[in-house]
Amino acid sequence: HLQLVDSGGGLVQPGGSLKLSCGASDFSFDYYNIGWFRQAPGKEREGISCFSMDGTAYIADSVKGRFTTARDSAKNIVYLQMNSLEPEDTAVYYCALECLPSGGTIATKPGMVYWGQGTQVTVSS
Repeated sequence: HLQLVDSGGGLVQPGGSLKLSCGASDFSFDYYNIGWFRQAPGKEREGISCFSMDGTAYIADSVKGRFTTARDSAKNIVYLQMNSLEPEDTAVYYCALECLPSGGTIATKPGMVYWGQGTQVTVSS
């Protein structure tokens, strides 16, 4: 059983930044595509980013220019750096294994999905 632990959410004002972390203790992220997804109340889950096992970072068109993702292999953590946050970014954010980038969007890899427990991000003044 692959267990992901995501953290770093909180309350931030519009225009602010947050950095989310996704970690695991019993397997290496170097062999998987690790993604970030979010789900706002009443909306479908949306793919945000995917850091592939070969070291390529993909960001969904909907947040490109504001969000970035990176991997620290030594710490076995994948980060989601979120800048210029907007109220519309308010959601529960989940890291996931595995993700699949496709034409500006991020999906989960069929037959291979494990989720973190989620971390709440609230953007409000």
